[in-house]
Amino acid sequence: MRNPRNEKLAEPTRTCILGREHAARDTLVRLALGPDGRVLPDVRAKAPGRGAWIGVTQAELAAAAGPKGKLRGALARAFKTSDFTIPDDLPALIAAALERNALDRLGLESRAGTLLTGAERIVAAARGGQLQALYHAADAADDGRGKLAQAWRVGSDREGSDLKGLALPLERPILSMALGRENVVHIGVTDRLAAARLGEALGRWLHFIGPELNPAPCETASQGASTPGPSGQPAVTTHEEFE
Repeated sequence: MRNPRNEKLAEPTRTCILGREHAARDTLVRLALGPDGRVLPDVRAKAPGRGAWIGVTQAELAAAAGPKGKLRGALARAFKTSDFTIPDDLPALIAAALERNALDRLGLESRAGTLLTGAERIVAAARGGQLQALYHAADAADDGRGKLAQAWRVGSDREGSDLKGLALPLERPILSMALGRENVVHIGVTDRLAAARLGEALGRWLHFIGPELNPAPCETASQGASTPGPSGQPAVTTHEEFE
């Protein structure tokens, strides 16, 4: 007899109102109606009322929002009303909300102690087979990225493979502010669940902003391919061996 307690619950799925594909809700973006009737991003799916889910890129959404696009009709069917306003900058609003969500996740993981920064610490974890994910600031030097990737391949017995980290479209001052640390150039993740949480938040944002800003995804030694802000004053920087 099957024991339901031993079965993994199916991940909730939703349908993209534009492409009609079914996907896990955590990989899509929910849109909701604001109090003023504007269509706004609800990236954490917390707003009350009916929602509409999209899985398209920013460029695809912009095209669908045009005069001959199908966004308005799709939203009207999802919301069961035509009494709403689509902001002209809706794609940019969604991109900003997804970026903020990704930065918030980085900050939460930093405070929880699941992230490593500093090249020497990341190299030690990588060579010890502990690394689950690896990220780099957009302005990290190629040789620094390469040395960390090589340590990861050695530690996971994947020498000769293309295992490497993911360069984020965020420079080190923004990453430093998000993590509350100085001179964040590289980020290593040794906790498997933390890597999954970061992969979801970062991957959803990078998918939406599109391939022109979305580098090829990194791979984790345990999972295969993984999916993978506001500006301010630069953080005080210190020397890091691999930049």
